[in-house]
Amino acid sequence: MIMLDDSQKKRLLEIARNSIENYIRNVTTKPFEEDDPELLKNRGAFVTINVRGDLHGCIGYIHRDRPLYKVVSDMAIEAASRDPRFPTITESELKDIHIEISALSEFKKVHNPHEIKVGIHGLMIKKGFYSGLLLPQVAVEHRWDREKFLANTCYKAGL
Repeated sequence: MIMLDDSQKKRLLEIARNSIENYIRNVTTKPFEEDDPELLKNRGAFVTINVRGDLHGCIGYIHRDRPLYKVVSDMAIEAASRDPRFPTITESELKDIHIEISALSEFKKVHNPHEIKVGIHGLMIKKGFYSGLLLPQVAVEHRWDREKFLANTCYKAGL
């Protein structure tokens, strides 16, 4: 994941929240203008939404072909309304949402599992048509060591 400064984090959270609220209330999207060079860089991102402390959506986009601020806007709407594990967030729940944004760094191939730092690195495993991705915070939340993190990423990939 990339490190953003506080103003960049605040701006992305504002974009995510406004995107969700506009979509839930009006079923439309609203374009945003952005001039921060870091937020204009093509990056992938995940948006996680919790409602009253419970997971209520997490959707991401891993490709680096669109500006980060646009990816965050789109993934915020996806996480709020199209995560198949959860119902769409309702207007009454908007006041209770907590949004977390994970801006992805470039993927790097790992040649030795000991290179993986739990809580710092996310993992993506691919084999043939199968793939699975877990963000760094997942391992921390579940108190997994490196081996469990790898095993659960493989499990998510169906391997």
